Amino acid sequence: MTFDDIIGRVGLVIDALGVAAIVLGAAFASVAAASRLTRREPDVYVQFRRSLGRSILLGLELLVAADIIRTVATTPTLASVTVLAAIILIRTFLSWSLELEISGRWPWQKRAPANEG
Repeated sequence: MTFDDIIGRVGLVIDALGVAAIVLGAAFASVAAASRLTRREPDVYVQFRRSLGRSILLGLELLVAADIIRTVATTPTLASVTVLAAIILIRTFLSWSLELEISGRWPWQKRAPANEG
């Protein structure tokens, strides 16, 4: 087994973890939302979106990590680095959009102190 084979398999494992984070997070968010609905709790939809968004963010982070590992650890070519850059740009945009949806602020904005507002 060569180094490239090992890196490829590590990348696949991290890819699988990213997909699992999204799928399991979506399942957990759905079950939790259904439970809240039956108890008639307020803001079920908002809490569902936040929980689902967090699992998608975690999955995206793992998928980006897997792409980086596979591209950088093996012999990078201009084509593979260009594809990686495009993937990272798209996933970063998605992550920032999700963060804005979840928290109501951009990732680089400071949180307001707890005693304000």
